[in-house]
Amino acid sequence: APAAALGLLCGSAVAVAVWKWLGERQIQQKMEEAQRTREEGVKKMAEAVRQFREQVPSAQTDAILSLPLLELAGRLQEGSLSPKTVLYTYIEKALEVTQQTNCVRHFIPECEEQLQEIQGQKEKGLLYGIPVSIKDHIGHKGQLSTCGLVQYLGTPEQEDSVLVKVLKRQGAIPFAKTNVPQSLFNYDCSNTIFGQTLNPLNHQKTPGGSSGGEGALIAGGGSILGIGSDVGGSIRLPSSFCGLCGLKPTAKRLSHCGHVEGQTSAWHTPLLIMDISSRPIPVPSALGPMARDVDSLALCMKALLCEEMFRLDPTVPPIPFNEEVYSSSAPLRVGYYDTDGFFPLPPCMRRAVRETREALQAAGHTLVPFSPLRIQYVMNELFLKTFFADGGRAWLDEFTGNIVDPSLKPQVTCYKIPRLVKKLLALILKPLFPRLADYLNALCGMRSVNELWNQQHQIEAYRSQFITQWRELQLDVVLCPVLGPAFTVGFPGKLLPAVSSTMLYNVLNFPAGVVPVSVVTEADEEELKLYRGCCDDSWDRTLKQAVAGAVGLPVAVQCVALPWQEELCLRFMKEVETLSR
Repeated sequence: APAAALGLLCGSAVAVAVWKWLGERQIQQKMEEAQRTREEGVKKMAEAVRQFREQVPSAQTDAILSLPLLELAGRLQEGSLSPKTVLYTYIEKALEVTQQTNCVRHFIPECEEQLQEIQGQKEKGLLYGIPVSIKDHIGHKGQLSTCGLVQYLGTPEQEDSVLVKVLKRQGAIPFAKTNVPQSLFNYDCSNTIFGQTLNPLNHQKTPGGSSGGEGALIAGGGSILGIGSDVGGSIRLPSSFCGLCGLKPTAKRLSHCGHVEGQTSAWHTPLLIMDISSRPIPVPSALGPMARDVDSLALCMKALLCEEMFRLDPTVPPIPFNEEVYSSSAPLRVGYYDTDGFFPLPPCMRRAVRETREALQAAGHTLVPFSPLRIQYVMNELFLKTFFADGGRAWLDEFTGNIVDPSLKPQVTCYKIPRLVKKLLALILKPLFPRLADYLNALCGMRSVNELWNQQHQIEAYRSQFITQWRELQLDVVLCPVLGPAFTVGFPGKLLPAVSSTMLYNVLNFPAGVVPVSVVTEADEEELKLYRGCCDDSWDRTLKQAVAGAVGLPVAVQCVALPWQEELCLRFMKEVETLSR
């Protein structure tokens, strides 16, 4: 009998091992097939560029690539440049940039159909002939929205998302979908299907995430305008890491229809659960533009905020772009702070705020010290606890049938700890490492619907308090730091709470943008050696390692306005950009 039992046990163990091996083999095959399809797409695009070069050998590549978006749009409108020449010039450059940084997930072959389509349009839209790149999970007919996960490899989108329809109506040509971190819940940019995206300015560094493919492609010169999404900093962090301008609008200022609903992703899962029940969304995601300068962001917003978008998505408030606010030169009353007190940023990021503050003051604006309240409470209690309301179960479920990407392993390991163990660890660590203890507590999520409703109430109460503080100081806008400079590849997964500088404005649902104003100097690098952070704990030491070796990389600031005031936010960003240049 014991022998039979042992035999049965061994047989079962072998069966489980075989079954597991078969499962992994199947995943591997799906991933290999996706990689082959991608390679074929790249070859086809390279061939199309070669054929175009044979027909038009004299196309001035460098001259076209160096034009700012407003100038390029003007040339296309007047007809001195053809959309075909511009499209193939950018595709050629994108092929080169993605070969170096692995930023393009797939080229969109339908861009050639769109090229024909716009040439037949009666009126030239505001983005006539402009090639545009879009983040992986923004729906484009016939293309996958994968979020870097195997389960989404077999189902191409049935139609364009509203945003893509409006871009096309305005004459733009979506030509590439860009790479993202697995599940989107990370600000590195790596997944097991399409690999790691690198920062074009320094290949040891990450471009940031989750709109990291966009950041790398635009910074490398392979795209002039991109669309990303942001629920914790996913537009602003890549903009900071890659030296770009990026705007996270108020959620719902631009349509979301057709980019997440079909493809659940962990960055959006808790949000979707709440969407489905038609309840208010505690921490909403926002789509927004990324580009090389602020005028490009403004042109993109102007093009998108049109009758077509309001008609296609009636849930978007029909507020057209207010040009008067954007082009105003009235002096501003600016609140400022250089640290949120929860995660002090490297010296160069604080220097950027200080220098920008001085430049604004010298230009005649009024600067007022401003202290955001209780950021530790916002980060843990309002953001993480809401996001992981179910203790992270929905997010972990996304990895069923997937091989976890190494960049996400620290996060996955942490979220997999049973609730009771998290609570015990938090208790033990509280005296030694209070920030980690609070973080573990937040990851435990909530136990009841009642708690969830209470959470919603707390977010509303905090928002109202913040606006009262803003109003008492009679502020127009706020100048504050953003996380940076670019992290070394692999570090973001170890430092999720470091995004407090950007995450705050997702919880508040305020428009916020990023503008590069400087670069890391040798003096910054020296000063970094003395950095102690908040508690001189392991998070502070990890942050110090993550940003080391960044001399010459971009340093940015963050500009914020009240909800629905995107034009004022952009106007302030433009002012900061002009003064920094």
